[in-house]
Amino acid sequence: MSTILRRTTLKVRDMDQSIAFYEQVIGMKKYYDNELTLEGDLLPGCEKGDVIRLVIMQGEDDYMGMIGLMEWLSPKHPAPEVAFTFDYGMPVFVTAVEDAEIAFSNAKKNGCVIRAPLTEAEYPAPNGQGTVKVRSVGVFDPDGHFFELNQRLAG
Repeated sequence: MSTILRRTTLKVRDMDQSIAFYEQVIGMKKYYDNELTLEGDLLPGCEKGDVIRLVIMQGEDDYMGMIGLMEWLSPKHPAPEVAFTFDYGMPVFVTAVEDAEIAFSNAKKNGCVIRAPLTEAEYPAPNGQGTVKVRSVGVFDPDGHFFELNQRLAG
């Protein structure tokens, strides 16, 4: 069986704030933006007739690695306080960036919660030969999803 992970969709509190994060900090662009009335109860916590706004953000690839942002419009879902932590059931998104320093600067400008400022690390290469060096910044999106923004370094 062949599997391609095309998109991950995240429930968000404020669509405009989330779009700003994904455009200005991550560097993605808007691919899709629409209000939809749900026709069934596929998603946990939703019912037929709920109205959502779905925005799909796209990175470099035209097909893979997209992030969907879903905001409940009707009925409005009360949101818990954002914990800005990493716990069971919470993903870590690892994203390649051209320049980690620019990503860090953009995160600060956008008022993001920053877990780890610029750091450099070295990991064993997947083939067991040599190492992979990265410069990274750890940052949370407005809803508490954690992103490790990695710039691959020569060496």
